[in-house]
Amino acid sequence: MSNPTWRKSSHSGTEQQTVCVEVAGLRPGVGIRDSKNPHLGHLTLPTQVFADLLARAKRDELNL
Repeated sequence: MSNPTWRKSSHSGTEQQTVCVEVAGLRPGVGIRDSKNPHLGHLTLPTQVFADLLARAKRDELNL
């Protein structure tokens, strides 16, 4: 996918906050990047790993 559609997390908050995450559907998984610094690149996680990460975050298991 040469031009993915990046979506900002609804939990990122306002423009003044520094914790901003964007995700995009990529092959072969899900891309994650810092919306404040998209030029730094992104991580690509397999779809199941991303789903597990979200589940753990929702259960507050990540000490974020």
